[in-house]
Amino acid sequence: MISAEHDRFLRLKEVIHVTGMGRNTIYTRIREGKFPKQVKIGPKSVAWFQSDISAWMNALRSDG
Repeated sequence: MISAEHDRFLRLKEVIHVTGMGRNTIYTRIREGKFPKQVKIGPKSVAWFQSDISAWMNALRSDG
């Protein structure tokens, strides 16, 4: 698990790379409540917490 001191923001390009999913799939799953929501980091910028993405991936591993 990633501690709060070591957590960082991931931009969409990195989330796509880490998860292997496409942009449309990510936003569809957010709408369905099946993927972590992004956080607003600026007036026109969003990102995801690395810890949220890691937790989501670990949950998939434990379901399978």
